Amino acid sequence: MLSRVDRVQLVVADRAAAVETWEALFGAVKVAEGGSRFLNAHRTTVQAGVSLFEFLEPAGPGPIWDFAERWRGGLYGVGFSTPDMLQAVRHLNSQGVPYTDEKGSLYLAPGATHGMPAVIVPEEAREPVGHISFLYEVTNPVADWQDTAALYTRIFDLDPTKFTPIASKLYGYEGTLTLFDPPARLDRIEITQTTGDGAMARFYQRRGPGLYMCYIETEDVAGLAARLRARNARFSDSEDRPPETGLFIHPTALHGMLMGVSRTDYAWVWSGRPELAGEGAAASYRAH
Repeated sequence: MLSRVDRVQLVVADRAAAVETWEALFGAVKVAEGGSRFLNAHRTTVQAGVSLFEFLEPAGPGPIWDFAERWRGGLYGVGFSTPDMLQAVRHLNSQGVPYTDEKGSLYLAPGATHGMPAVIVPEEAREPVGHISFLYEVTNPVADWQDTAALYTRIFDLDPTKFTPIASKLYGYEGTLTLFDPPARLDRIEITQTTGDGAMARFYQRRGPGLYMCYIETEDVAGLAARLRARNARFSDSEDRPPETGLFIHPTALHGMLMGVSRTDYAWVWSGRPELAGEGAAASYRAH
């Protein structure tokens, strides 16, 4: 049913400032200005690569207001695309998943997922813009990754034979990547169950199930790093791979959202098909 991680939604204090950040770092282009009645929010949308980023400010009481009051801002929700909206509607109805249809976008009701606000939208071809390729992942730490994987398999009509396990002693988690259409695409939900006292574990202990971060792909990791340095924006190299293959952008640089970045195709190293990552990629990735 799902084809792409089409967009992410951020709650921000200043939408114009968020647009400027995305323009400077990712070469984003503003594509829409409006709002959402379901979210009761003002919304500005930019495109970077082929993906969308929605910046939300509360228009009054509602889920965005509640999120801003509790957490100030950051990554709120995710939008998945589907090639067949009628089939998506039929499947959600067959599974008893409550949703609200707002102008052709299907917002799942609170509680339908494990802390992952989600909207399903029609798949749309876009010409890429800017310095990145696309979004391909959101990370959803939960109490029991197997239970959540079973839930998402059912409500999103996913194929578990396409999933690949993921675990990290370094970052403190285990779980699965719910790949939608490998090897054609990297798009997936990363479902994790945290261990230890790392950053993701602290996030989960403080907030419970939710969206921890997103991941993008780019041809030019070094160029993005240079733009981050020019803005004195916080980021760090990955500890388990060469710096030219990826980095993490600190939430203070992205209006409260943690973002992972990987070089084109490199994420296949840990996504079940290392042969697609290019010659020498697998050898450069240190087991973690």
